[in-house]
Amino acid sequence: MADVTARMLALLSALQTGRSFSSAELTRRLDVSARTLRRDVDRLRGYGYPVETQPGPGGYYRLTAGRTMPPLVLDDDEAVATLLALASLASVGAASGDGIDDAALRAYGKLDQFLPAHLRGRAVSLRSSLETSRQPAPRVTADQLGLLADAIAQSETISFAYENARGERTNRRVEPYRQVQHLLRWYLLGWDLDRADWRIFRVDRIRDERRTYKSYSPRPLPAESATAYLRQGLNKSKQTMVLMIEAPIGTVLDTLKYLDAEFESVTPTSTRVTIALDTWQWLLQSLAFMDADFKLLQAPPSFRAAYRTFATRLHNA
Repeated sequence: MADVTARMLALLSALQTGRSFSSAELTRRLDVSARTLRRDVDRLRGYGYPVETQPGPGGYYRLTAGRTMPPLVLDDDEAVATLLALASLASVGAASGDGIDDAALRAYGKLDQFLPAHLRGRAVSLRSSLETSRQPAPRVTADQLGLLADAIAQSETISFAYENARGERTNRRVEPYRQVQHLLRWYLLGWDLDRADWRIFRVDRIRDERRTYKSYSPRPLPAESATAYLRQGLNKSKQTMVLMIEAPIGTVLDTLKYLDAEFESVTPTSTRVTIALDTWQWLLQSLAFMDADFKLLQAPPSFRAAYRTFATRLHNA
């Protein structure tokens, strides 16, 4: 097997059966020399897999018993990325606990025991050096997201009680299609069987979710992606504006990070922004803090009139 990754996975797959293999058996199975086999076994040990060897006649290779989960095969960059992802997820959620953030925090605390030995020091260093600020967000649980994921993967109808923004509760039967994480909120896109239409549901407002074990035939998604459909729905009552801001895209992104916008770097010092707003006031404070010149390329007439009035007030003041 010329491909090293494929060969290592094949070797690991064989050893994880729990049985012992002779050198001749493994070299024949992998189509490699005895020298290459010894080198691959050393690689597995370097990753933290406890491969036991018995040399001589009747010798064998096997994984040490009693390991329910072998060390993860991660390189340094992947280990850092995994820890940072867990730390970021752990910082977003409600203060009540028992949400997906709490599960991420627990995983963050114990991940190092499954890492190869040479990465455990890096994991400890990261945890001791890293702090993340708390970002309040509605509570969702790992059980909720897991149940919805299983139903989506198996094209299975679900039922649940749903509480809207006014606190009104209804019972729903839905064909779930996608879960979307957008601006610190989790959403479910699905086909509502009783309303015969696509609907978006906030996962934190779903209660008593249950799988029905009734399969459905998938329908074509109503947009290019679930995220695109979600943004269309969220922006349905909003007004679209287009601005050219004389600032680097990094500065603009940092200032407008909590607004639903699209950014395009036109030059190193200018950025085109397309943004959807409920009211014209949302943009004023952000533009003031940015301290940069800008042009309003597109805006509804009501917004333009409001900005002119406000500009006159500022000038008169």
